[in-house]
Amino acid sequence: MHRPFFIDLRSLPECGKDLAGQELPAFFALDPKDPIQATSPLQYDLHIERDGSDLLVTGRLEANFSLECGACLERFDYRVELEHYASELEIAKDDTINLTDTIREDILLTLPSYPRCEAGNVQPRQCPAEGRFEPVLETAPDESQTAGPGVWEALNKLN
Repeated sequence: MHRPFFIDLRSLPECGKDLAGQELPAFFALDPKDPIQATSPLQYDLHIERDGSDLLVTGRLEANFSLECGACLERFDYRVELEHYASELEIAKDDTINLTDTIREDILLTLPSYPRCEAGNVQPRQCPAEGRFEPVLETAPDESQTAGPGVWEALNKLN
């Protein structure tokens, strides 16, 4: 079974270990209905080293995603490139440590919270919904003091 992010701390060399390769888009374990979908393999080039009671992970990560625009609901491409990736994990016991969740979460957390077409960094484009949903500037007029009992007064009568 291929599990590159399972690190056996007992056999980790003192100078550390280098890992390079790729993982299929399924690595991200995203629901098929999710508005975020991985469209390329995860590419990684990492160095893993022990520093006392911590495990240091440094290197490079990259993957492509298809995101759904929050304005027009169309899909657009977004590339995550972590050129100077660094993570530090506390070692609980000298056994095997799994970096899968850490790496997955660190990549997914770099995706925009409110994706918009113009944020696409693979093929930049203007959002087709741009300008269609301008904020309404009108506010409700203030209630006149002579207009009779206000809304709050009506609520007070219910008590």
